[in-house]
Amino acid sequence: MPDYSSALTDTKASYPFKRWEESGLEQYTPQTCGAFVDVFDRLISDLAAKGENASEEQKLASFHQAVISLNTLNEEDESLIETGEREDLCELCNIVAVAAGLDPSRYGGGEGPASEWRDW
Repeated sequence: MPDYSSALTDTKASYPFKRWEESGLEQYTPQTCGAFVDVFDRLISDLAAKGENASEEQKLASFHQAVISLNTLNEEDESLIETGEREDLCELCNIVAVAAGLDPSRYGGGEGPASEWRDW
């Protein structure tokens, strides 16, 4: 069984951003997709640094910061997070939450931690 940090790092395999970039949609440039990667890389790094035994509140604070960053990206260009992307981002947050030892169904009315703070 992978350790906590490895389990978090393994969630990067679920990143949808390369698929977005390859979609042919002009808004998904390497730079914009890179911005999404940066948000999730920071989330994973922050959770790993806090450690497996961090409190639920500490872990949720990491998700809060990530979702605020996603809100900012969406405010800068509302074409970046539409229905499919919203579903991808929520699913990815849930995958990371499980790796961090959180039950996504406990947050955001059962939708996961992203739905606690998302504007998209």
